[in-house]
Amino acid sequence: MEVKIGIKDTPRELVVSSGQSAEEVEKLVSEAINAADGLFRISDDKGRKFLVPADRIAYVEIAPNDVRKVGFAVGA
Repeated sequence: MEVKIGIKDTPRELVVSSGQSAEEVEKLVSEAINAADGLFRISDDKGRKFLVPADRIAYVEIAPNDVRKVGFAVGA
């Protein structure tokens, strides 16, 4: 899954390619908002860990990884 995290007062978003399902990511965000430490934790496909303060999250976009199709059109 591709997870885009918008952070308040930051012009760029954090993009993480995660092996987790959309439901798992949504659960992590929800838990982070209600957690005592208030940290959203997510790991990417390469094993890197990202920690984002939940009160700084503006939005989270969860989408499947882009599958690019390459094809050729034959003209008449």
